[in-house]
Amino acid sequence: MINRKIGFIGAGKMGSALMQGIIKAGIVQPENIGASDVYEPFLKELQTKLGIRVSTDNTVIVRESDILILAVKPQTLGSVLENLKNEITSEKLVISIAAGVPLSTYEGALLEGTRVVRVMPNIAATVSEAASGISPGKNATPEDMKDALTIFSAVGTAVQVPESLMDAVTGLSGSGPAFIFPVIEAMADGAVLEGMDRKSALTLAAQTVLGAAKMALETGMHPGELKDMVTSPAGTTIQGVHALEEAGIRAAFMNAVIRASERSRELGKK
Repeated sequence: MINRKIGFIGAGKMGSALMQGIIKAGIVQPENIGASDVYEPFLKELQTKLGIRVSTDNTVIVRESDILILAVKPQTLGSVLENLKNEITSEKLVISIAAGVPLSTYEGALLEGTRVVRVMPNIAATVSEAASGISPGKNATPEDMKDALTIFSAVGTAVQVPESLMDAVTGLSGSGPAFIFPVIEAMADGAVLEGMDRKSALTLAAQTVLGAAKMALETGMHPGELKDMVTSPAGTTIQGVHALEEAGIRAAFMNAVIRASERSRELGKK
């Protein structure tokens, strides 16, 4: 458990997902979490649902918090940092989850000595299955990294990576769930076309993806080996694999990660 106050600047989809995840994991008590956002009705909803402190004033949350999680969109980050730079002292740890924004942006905009950690999680934090990459800033301490890893490991898997790979993390795991949801839907559509009801088809498709992922993680085997375990000579599965290869599935997924990574780099230059 972390016995410090955590403040979220921004309570949108990702921010609220993280709040729910860390509360569910029990590493932070709800009364030690604060959140600010411009949309007051949503804040009130979070307050009622989670029991956290809320405010429409970022400054209030900053002053009350030991650890700040910046969960605002990259396009609005500059103005947020400008307004808060004199409130964020070196005694506070700043964790940013803004896609594509390098550590140098924070270290240049905030007071000298500010401790910053950059994290790229994903929306699966809502079900405690996020995949997060974490990079320390030049002033971040080992204790800061321990706290960041504790927070994000509580909502899934967290790994430390050099900042040079954070755009790749964004393209892979940050954007990745959106690449997989259409796969689940399309697999279910195929079963519906074969006569299965929609609910059963979606359940089986989603569980199939979950089971395959769990096998890859728990066995440590190469995905190609796992695929070969399922594909019998002249069987049903190899016919399906052939159809996917004909459609260029590998290149499509590779390009999805590459394009998302490129966009992350573009955002970091703005």
